[in-house]
Amino acid sequence: MDKKSGMGNAFSPMVISEKDFKRLASFMQSSYGIDLSQKRQLVTGRLSPAIRKLGYTNFSDFVNHVLEKKENDEVTLILNKLTTNYTFFMREQEHLDYFTKNIIPEIVRRHQQDKCLSIWSAGCSSGEEPYNLTMLLFDYLGPQAKQWDTKLLATDISAQALTKAKQGVYSLPDTIPAEWKRKYFTARPDGTFMVTPDVRTNVIFQTFNLMDPIKFRRKFDVIFCRNVMIYFDQPTKDALVRRFYDATVPGGYLLISYSENLSQNAPYRRLATATFQK
Repeated sequence: MDKKSGMGNAFSPMVISEKDFKRLASFMQSSYGIDLSQKRQLVTGRLSPAIRKLGYTNFSDFVNHVLEKKENDEVTLILNKLTTNYTFFMREQEHLDYFTKNIIPEIVRRHQQDKCLSIWSAGCSSGEEPYNLTMLLFDYLGPQAKQWDTKLLATDISAQALTKAKQGVYSLPDTIPAEWKRKYFTARPDGTFMVTPDVRTNVIFQTFNLMDPIKFRRKFDVIFCRNVMIYFDQPTKDALVRRFYDATVPGGYLLISYSENLSQNAPYRRLATATFQK
C-alpha cells in the first residue's frame, strides 16, 4: 500500500492518521454530538469508498476540506454513512403496546377540549416510526380522528433518510397486521407498499440537529427518541435529555430505546422500561 496517499487497492479502506481521525472525531462530537472516539475502523470502512468516488486519494485532504469548508454535501455524506438508519415498522412492540394502552388514552383525555396532540419522533430515520405512531393514533381515535389535530413532527439529521421517509414506500415485514396493510398502505406493482395519503400528510418531516436548541412552537405531550442516543457520550446524552425535559409539557412522556437508559440524575421519572414521564 502507498502509505503516503492511503490509497491501497480500490476496495480496501484508506488509512487515516491518528491526527486526522482525532480532528474529524472532534468536529463530529462538537457539531453533532456523535461520539466516534472508539469507531476508527467504522470511519475508514464506511467512508473510504464514498470519498474515493469524490476524487480524494487520501483522508487527510478530505478531513482538511471538511473542517475548512464545512460544506453541506461532505458533512451530509459523513452523517449518512456513519449513522445507521436502521428501523422498521412495529419495532419494540412492547413499547408500542404501552403507548397504545396507557399513553394515548391519557393524552386524549387531557386534550378533550382543544383536540390537539403534540408528538415528536426525534431521529425518525426513514419514517417508519412516525407513520407507525400515526396508525396507532388513527386506530384508537377511529371515526373521531378527523376531528383531532394529530399531526406528528418527525425530525432527523440525515437529509437522505428524510427523502426516503417522505416517499413513504416500504417493503413490509410480516409484523404488519393484515388490517393495517388494507387500511394504511397501497400495494405497488414491484411488491412494495406506499403509505396512504392520510397517514403521510399527518407527519411533518423536518431536518433537525439534536445538538441545537429546541425551539418548536409547542411543547410536546410525547417525545420518541429511540436508538439515537447510542451515538452520544454520557454528557451529550444528559444535556439532550434536559432539553427534551424542557420541551415536554408537565405530565408528558419521553420514550427511548430498550437498549438505552437515562442516568440516575435525569429529571424524568421512570414509568416502565425505556418509558419516562415529566
